Amino acid sequence: MSTVLRARSLAFGHHGRPLGDPVSLEIGAGEVLCLLGPNGCGKTTLFRTVLGLVPALGGSVEIAGRDLVRVSRMELARCVAYVPQAHAGVFAYAVEDVVLMGRAARLGPFSMPSRADRAIALDALQRLGVAHLRLRAYTEISGGERQLVLIARALAQQAPLVVMDEPTASLDFGNQSRVLREIATLRDRGMAVFLSTHQPEHALRIADRVALMKAGCLLAQGPARSVMSAEALAALYGLDIEEVVRSIRLDAHAA
Repeated sequence: MSTVLRARSLAFGHHGRPLGDPVSLEIGAGEVLCLLGPNGCGKTTLFRTVLGLVPALGGSVEIAGRDLVRVSRMELARCVAYVPQAHAGVFAYAVEDVVLMGRAARLGPFSMPSRADRAIALDALQRLGVAHLRLRAYTEISGGERQLVLIARALAQQAPLVVMDEPTASLDFGNQSRVLREIATLRDRGMAVFLSTHQPEHALRIADRVALMKAGCLLAQGPARSVMSAEALAALYGLDIEEVVRSIRLDAHAA
């Protein structure tokens, strides 16, 4: 299994102040790594640092074996697709055009999207169940629908690594299941997925490995069912073990 993303002793934070201890992790092709942790623990900042959107305070990031600082923005867009946690939108682009933006790294400087590019965008919208919105203004659809459109844009990008910051947070139960199925499909196609979630049952369902983060520190990482014990989740979220056990049982019953 080839390594798509590797972080070595990566220090991250805000305004020169680290959030916690340096982080080391890696993701291979055809693998889903899920980052699990409470609000404010640093998940989004870690993602943005891995993507080069926030400067690292130490250590290094490698994308497909290349140091991130030596990868141009255009090259990075061909390697990594990013689904942010929330995006309200300012300009009233048509939904189809927002998804086509995922093809930009594949086009020449003054090229227009081809028929093939439009077919890829439409396929991504269909896979997420929002093709009927393709001519609607992005600013006029619901927050959950916008999230599905952003995921479709990432799919259209066809990058070997997809980074997803709480991709199911604003979605209803049906659309959560649709997104989880799509993530599993990406893995089966040999892509790497690095995502965060607040829902342990989602991690158990699709993650090959899980990393537990609290206060900017990785408490543990490894196979999902080994790492996500009731004791570990209780420590992570500041709960009693009995609360965690009851919650897991309820989730299992609902599934």
